[in-house]
Amino acid sequence: MKPIYRKILVPIDGSATSRRGLDAALLLAKQNNARIRLLHAVGIFIATPALTRTRPAKDIATTLHKAGKALLDKAAALASKHRVVADTTLLDIGAGHAADAIVAQAKKWRADLIVIGTHGRRGFDRLALGSDAEKVVRTSRVPVLTIRSRKTR
Repeated sequence: MKPIYRKILVPIDGSATSRRGLDAALLLAKQNNARIRLLHAVGIFIATPALTRTRPAKDIATTLHKAGKALLDKAAALASKHRVVADTTLLDIGAGHAADAIVAQAKKWRADLIVIGTHGRRGFDRLALGSDAEKVVRTSRVPVLTIRSRKTR
């Protein structure tokens, strides 16, 4: 039987929920002999002068990029440990939305599936914090597998 998924896009952000998504993606990749692309989006929001008083914007950007690269390297090592072929992409989205970058990357890379962790926020939490996973589900042209956090509300 021909594998359903050959290219799986896996956005990661370092959270426990993101790790659950990565674990699910690795299992699917192994079952389908698929490759994965690990994606981390860095957004730089300089919203208050207090933030720039403690650290210049350039330092913040450098720190975020280094942390993102370290996160991607750690996830790639995990994929290698599971014998899954993985590459990494670090995107600077500026003041954009991670969901838009994820969907664009899926299209550009011609992914067959996106696997993304979701916190499952509802009500005011969702309105206040937004939901990248929800927007990915709504706007993606490829199937999206959402993996819930361990907490349920």
